[in-house]
Amino acid sequence: MRAFICGLAGPKLSDEERQFLRDQLPWGVILFARNLENADQIRALTSDIRAALDREPAPILIDQEGGRVQRICPPVCRAYPAARTYGNLYRRDPVLGVEAARLGAKLVGIDLADLGITVNCMPVLDIPTEGSDAAIGDRAYGNDADTVLTLGGAAADGLMAAGIVPVMKHMPGHGRAEVDSHKKLPIIETALETLVATDFMPFRLGARRIPAGMTAHVVLTAVDDEWPATLSDKVINGIIRGRFGFDGLLMTDDISMGALKGPVSARADKAIRAGCDLVLHCSGDADEMTAVAAAVPELEGDALRRAEAAFEATSQSPAHDRKSLHARFDDILAQVEAV
Repeated sequence: MRAFICGLAGPKLSDEERQFLRDQLPWGVILFARNLENADQIRALTSDIRAALDREPAPILIDQEGGRVQRICPPVCRAYPAARTYGNLYRRDPVLGVEAARLGAKLVGIDLADLGITVNCMPVLDIPTEGSDAAIGDRAYGNDADTVLTLGGAAADGLMAAGIVPVMKHMPGHGRAEVDSHKKLPIIETALETLVATDFMPFRLGARRIPAGMTAHVVLTAVDDEWPATLSDKVINGIIRGRFGFDGLLMTDDISMGALKGPVSARADKAIRAGCDLVLHCSGDADEMTAVAAAVPELEGDALRRAEAAFEATSQSPAHDRKSLHARFDDILAQVEAV
């Protein structure tokens, strides 16, 4: 088993992809809209992935946050609100807001588990600031650490109650980025004491309860003015592992994003050397996948321990009463809309 996660080109495993998974044994596979058509097709695809990896549980990942980042849409899965909806409710009624965030995430998790998906890349614990790029926007629960941590923690609990591994993102904070890291590298020049008191806070406290995290492709000049967080030993070991005390599974954001430069193999190697446990590569491009696989090591030692612990943190709960859970969730949403 190698220390990377790969994407796939389409809704079915090609013969070449099946052989790649068998030969290279990535830790996991991530799915996007291009891979998803209907419930039966998704179940068949996840079954094929498990068979190719020959592993249970097979880490099959997705970004199913709700709002504008929801890979599986109606009619396969209901449309869930963006995180900011829960934050707006929390400001008016903290108890109801926390219930809504936990229940919404639990319902998302139940949907995913039914389709054979085991890891969801949420909650977003970033705190957007005035003037920041819209890439985070309403994906964040709010603009203060208390709201973001409280609701993000509730959402993580909801996913784990449904047997799904949550992945908090984007460590150690993407909220101040003034450009979209999918296209360009954000440079954040905020003072360290300000970052510690604000942006870092949700991740520092989330490190105690959320078993996996994803890095941010941002430069924090107060910590490392040369390398983005994903590739920075100073950020990963000094801040995420050190200051936050995070001993969970740490994966990169998509290594092929425009924020990073150079061949994907060099990016992958640098990320592992900086302290990431896993390299995430999403495009499904066969040549790039092969290059990433060759650049990363076997998953072993602390990285393997963290990967195993991430699944141990989830609940193997009995069957859920979906009807009553959806009814309660609809009742809460109706209260939001009535205000």
